[in-house]
This record gives sequence, C-alpha cells and structure tokens, in this order.
Amino acid sequence: MGILTDDSALREKRYVFVDRHEAGRRLGALIRSRQTISDPIVLAIPAGGVPVGVEIAIILGAVLSPVIVRKVQIPGNTEAGFGAVTWDGRVLIDERLRSALGLSQADVDAAISSTRRNVEERVARYTAGKPFPDIAGKTAILVDDGLASGFTMFAALDSIRALHPARSIVAVPTASSSSIELVAPKCDELICANVRSSMFFAVAEAYEQWYDLDDREVMAELGRI
Repeated sequence: MGILTDDSALREKRYVFVDRHEAGRRLGALIRSRQTISDPIVLAIPAGGVPVGVEIAIILGAVLSPVIVRKVQIPGNTEAGFGAVTWDGRVLIDERLRSALGLSQADVDAAISSTRRNVEERVARYTAGKPFPDIAGKTAILVDDGLASGFTMFAALDSIRALHPARSIVAVPTASSSSIELVAPKCDELICANVRSSMFFAVAEAYEQWYDLDDREVMAELGRI
C-alpha cells in the first residue's frame, strides 16, 4: 500500500480545483507521471466520480466503467450514511456508528432496502444491461470526486478485491485525512491531489464549481468515452 499526493495542492484552502473535469485531468497527469500502468481500467462511482473518471481514462487511454455504490443513509439525513451497498449486492454497515446513532434493526433494514432499490435502478440506468467488466489481472483504478468518510470507497474495494485485479488503485481529487487512513490499507495505492485535515470536511469545499449531477449529465459524460 502506498499513498501519493500532490504537494502543491496540500494547502487547506478553498477551491483547489475549478471543477471535476480539471480535477480529473490533474489526477490523470499525476497517475501517468507516476508509473507505467499495465492494463488499466477506470471504475468511476456515479454521480460525481464519472466526470473525474472520464478525464483520467482519456489521459491513460483506458476503458471506463461506472461502478454503483451508494451510502446507506442515516434516517432523516440525506447527506450522511452509516453503511454502503455495492452493485453486486454486498452490504457493509459501520456498526460503531449505528450503535452511536441508536438505530433499531427495523431502521437499519428499511434503510438498506431503500438503498438496494436505488443501486438496482442506477445499475440498470448507467450500464444499459452490460455485464460488469472482467478486471481479473488488470489494474483497477477506482475513482470518485472525493472521500469524506471513505466508507463508500471502502465498500467498493471490498467488492473489487473479489474480482482478482492485479492491482487496485484509488484515485480521488480531495479527501479527509481520516478517510485516507480508512481506505489506504484496503488498496495497493491511493492517489489524492488534495488532503485536508480540518475537523469539518466537505468534498464540495475543494471545488470552485460543484453541484449534484443529474442522470442526464452522467449519461452524457459516459457517452464521451
């Protein structure tokens, strides 16, 4: 496991990137300058990870595929989660957070069920029935627009590992230091252009232009490559 950062972007400042496309181009250049990657395949987490992943895939000349992972939302809080559901049906729950929140089993089951439906809908929408790509023996580069808690990426890596890639690399424009501590041991390399150690972290803080992408925009991005 290794961690690669861009020292020029380590400042705790607002607006490190103009938008997700510029962040993806910076990451792609960082990855390309690092080493020759054998058989790369870029796996982008919708929605925000897709424009970042497209730019990386273009620079590396790699295939891109969306990977659907959704956080299990805390009841009454659409911005935070206590677990994640992956495209292959795996469910990971942060039991410490669940306990701290005092969630009942009924609360947990309802949240998981809702997330499963959302994942299934997104898989159908973004993959158009295409099977998940064969990544055995390849370099899997998992991409998102940032890591807040890191739990969603942690869950994605759990599913990816079962598919036997030669290497797994996580590439994100920005991340909290705590999320890097969680995710880095799970992959072969973590590449992040901007690491933040402040107590309160939001992915959007690193971008001058950041908003939630809708389905139409995600599909348009996927159509670029």
